[in-house]
Amino acid sequence: MKHEGPQKGTVDPAASSPGSLFPLPSRRNGRFRVLGGLSGKLLLLTIVFVMLAEILIYVPSIANYRNNWLSDRLSTAGVAASVLAETNTIAPRLQEELLRTTGAVAIALDQGTRRSLIAMDDQLPDNIRYVVNMGRMNPLQSILESFQILFDRGEGYMRVVGAVQMGYVERVDIVLPVRLLHQDMLAFSVRILVLSIIISGITAGLVYVTLRAVFVRPLQRLTKSMDHFAEEPEDLSRAIKVSSRNDELGDAEVRLHAMQEALSRALTQKQRLADLGLAVSKINHDLRNLLASAQLFLERLEHVPDPTVNRLAPKILATLDRAVGYTQAVMAYGKASERAPQRRLIALRKVGEDIADVLGLADNSSVQFHNRVDENLEVDADPEQIFRVLLNLCRNALQAIESENDPTLVRRITLEAERDKNCVFIRVVDTGPGIPANIKSALFKAFHSGSKAGGIGLGLAIASELLKAHGGRIGLDESVPGTCFCIELPDRNST
Repeated sequence: MKHEGPQKGTVDPAASSPGSLFPLPSRRNGRFRVLGGLSGKLLLLTIVFVMLAEILIYVPSIANYRNNWLSDRLSTAGVAASVLAETNTIAPRLQEELLRTTGAVAIALDQGTRRSLIAMDDQLPDNIRYVVNMGRMNPLQSILESFQILFDRGEGYMRVVGAVQMGYVERVDIVLPVRLLHQDMLAFSVRILVLSIIISGITAGLVYVTLRAVFVRPLQRLTKSMDHFAEEPEDLSRAIKVSSRNDELGDAEVRLHAMQEALSRALTQKQRLADLGLAVSKINHDLRNLLASAQLFLERLEHVPDPTVNRLAPKILATLDRAVGYTQAVMAYGKASERAPQRRLIALRKVGEDIADVLGLADNSSVQFHNRVDENLEVDADPEQIFRVLLNLCRNALQAIESENDPTLVRRITLEAERDKNCVFIRVVDTGPGIPANIKSALFKAFHSGSKAGGIGLGLAIASELLKAHGGRIGLDESVPGTCFCIELPDRNST
């Protein structure tokens, strides 16, 4: 078959072999597709999704860390407050230790009716930027205030008030530098970030290895099979070998194999069609000379004073002319260049009588031919092409009936037609064995013969093509015993 060269800018000639039917697009080297390939994309997406999950976990975690940090300071101050409640005094050294331990600059306690300052730095804090009441804290407020402190510069002080259950102490009130909480929250965030990166890397690596083994390599196998098959698509042995996978990739392998098999068959059939056209073109010249010689002999017979010769000679001459036309038509079909119909008004019943004469049905004692077409029925069609269509159908019917040897069988071919407004419906019915079920789906495709021995499967394909050129169609009516072909032939003004 002729190989079309690749177009500039679309195909890399080096990517396909010299005998390849389908030139392959150029590919990038796999070394440069680590991140651009499917595996790399899955790796990056996995890292992104894990980090997003960690962010969703981090938001409540940072708020919980802040609340626990503040609660620990309140608890430490509450211990000192309980000591004061028992002794009514606290030593200066103990005050300094308490302030150092909690990081506070001032600690006060509330016993309901009395409020006492139990420890304070040398300088009274006056820049109180935040006031946190732990007893009135809700989750949303904790998250918002946590991020407010996290993105703060750490300047100023914050006042924290919370209840403790230690002796007679009801609440503790402490003042803390914002800087202490800000630094601890930053350190906690860094630890979470490092842990998230480690988890993301491990998870993404496992996902990368798993998906590459489960999906990417099988997909690469499919691609490699496509490349290998494209080099010689007529060779079915190059089709992919279906594995035992029972998943979507296994289904893809099955469908790819079926597609490659169908393509290989189609290319083989087209090659046969091309070979047929070439063969017909070679014998057409010699056959035309033989038919021309036969026509000369028949012209001499026309002058013989015999009624039978005078009646049959014109029909034999017409048949020889059609034989030449059929040879050219088969060659034209192989080239997909059937001429356009030259439509005329013709008497369909007369066409049926000519077909009966050509097939010898008028004098056939074993097969009955019933021409039930009304004498006044006219068809708007190409006379020669509609003759070819009906001749193919009637010849097929005759051959199917004659293939049966049982003398008890009814042997009949019926041609009938009727007009419905601007359309004529024609039926060719026979009492033969019918169409085999295995060829019904491809009945009107070339080279799908199966109803008779020695057929090449062009008759129905040509008939279908000729009717489509008229704007009509042909179908098989399976509700009728035997075989029934139905033709729908509209007038030219209605197509």
